[in-house]
Amino acid sequence: QVQLVESGGGLVQPGGSLRLSCAASGRIFSISAMGWYRQAPGKQRELVAVIISGGSTDIAESVKGRFTISRDSAKNTVYLQMNSLKPEDTAVYYCKVDRRGVVYWGQGTQVTVSS
Repeated sequence: QVQLVESGGGLVQPGGSLRLSCAASGRIFSISAMGWYRQAPGKQRELVAVIISGGSTDIAESVKGRFTISRDSAKNTVYLQMNSLKPEDTAVYYCKVDRRGVVYWGQGTQVTVSS
């Protein structure tokens, strides 16, 4: 089992920044990918960014140039740095971990971008 604890969400004005963190614990060896998804009201959950164990990343076009994903392997933590936030970035952000074909989800953290 893998346990995920997310933090860093909140209310921010347009143009502002937030950093989300997701700390993994438990059976953390052999994690192949860590990433972030988001789900806005009335919409499907969508990929925001993912980082593979080798270090390569995939970023959604809608956030490319504004969001950055990184991983601290020593802390088993993945980060999502979000800059130049827009109202359309408002959503619940979920951390996702893939380990040996099993997917684990965090509880979600709310990000609200509003003036």
